[in-house]
Amino acid sequence: MSLLIYLDGAYVPKEKALISVYDHGYLYGDGVFEGIRAYGGRIFKLTEHLERLYEGAHHIMLSIPINPEEMAAATLETMRRNKLNDAYIRIVVSRGPGDLGLDPRKCSRATVVIIADKISLFPQEYYEQGLAVITAATRQRSSDTMEPRIKSLNYLNNILVKLEATHAGVMEAIMLNSQGYVVEGSGSNVFIVNNKGELITPPAFLGILEGITRNTVIALAGAEGIPVREGIFTRHDLYTARECFLTGTAAEIIPVISIDRRSVGAGIPGPLTRKLMDRFHDYIRREGAPVYPHQ
Repeated sequence: MSLLIYLDGAYVPKEKALISVYDHGYLYGDGVFEGIRAYGGRIFKLTEHLERLYEGAHHIMLSIPINPEEMAAATLETMRRNKLNDAYIRIVVSRGPGDLGLDPRKCSRATVVIIADKISLFPQEYYEQGLAVITAATRQRSSDTMEPRIKSLNYLNNILVKLEATHAGVMEAIMLNSQGYVVEGSGSNVFIVNNKGELITPPAFLGILEGITRNTVIALAGAEGIPVREGIFTRHDLYTARECFLTGTAAEIIPVISIDRRSVGAGIPGPLTRKLMDRFHDYIRREGAPVYPHQ
């Protein structure tokens, strides 16, 4: 059976889930999206993801034609119609069809798409052995040009970072901002463990997308009594960290063992990283909105 996609109120086969070439999401990257995970028949942090979606839409003055409760119901129904328990869910809201000009007023109604499918960002062996990364020459966009906290359809900056990683023969790269402070990966947040045993991640004001998984890890670390804080740090701090890992909805938690060919700590996933990976995997299996509430 073909995958069913939610498209503007209907559930249509993947092959027939078509949008207009005049949609400003396609023409100009004008829209917002969310990536969400489902584990064991539960959608993880659905409310938090939808809050970020609607906040981003409000920032860019994009009116979503259904309310958050209806969006949540449609997301759950998309999972049910595809008989999925574990999935990666992509919600996309674009400005909708308009003309070839920039003016969003020419777009009468936003397009809403919900996809529930599978994703594998990194092979399993990297979660066990760790990931080599580089720092990218491409810098994070300044907040006064494009607010990084908006999860918009304009991801070209992130793609350029991913291309740098690919050309360097690694699977991920870490971005700095214009001041040289570490911000995030191409699609992930960054954590380090410093020589005092503190867990540190860049603060939102520095120019990051404030990840749902990132915030979950901060809460889990706090519950475990691990010293954790948001703080600014540079490439030097990456190189001299005891441990480093990346977080994201698709990536979950993945250890970093090498940065710009410099080993991180002992060059293997560290004990604090492994502990948080275990706690995270326990947590995601018992939390979330149930897809099949009567099971």
